[in-house]
Amino acid sequence: MITAFVQFRLPQPITLDKAKEIFTSTAPKYRGVQGLIRKYYLLAEDGQTVGGAYLWRSRDEAEQFYTDEWSRFIREKYGDGAEPSLQYFSSPVIVDNLTGDILKDD
Repeated sequence: MITAFVQFRLPQPITLDKAKEIFTSTAPKYRGVQGLIRKYYLLAEDGQTVGGAYLWRSRDEAEQFYTDEWSRFIREKYGDGAEPSLQYFSSPVIVDNLTGDILKDD
């Protein structure tokens, strides 16, 4: 499994309530995405930086998602200065306390 960490600075800080509104409006876009297991929306305490942590089955599936079109969507939704940075991390073991599972990469 792979975790992709995306972050970008906003042109203007936003409140937690505004972040919830924006994140809720985009959440349906991530349902049913091939290979995406889970996505966490992130808001820094100062309201200036947002992003996401995405858990993918494979790096190949993740890379297919992060296209120029995806970057364009981010800029259109959050403002011209919102240029996403992307880092990949191997996630060989995951502890899920909601289900009580320990997941291991095959």
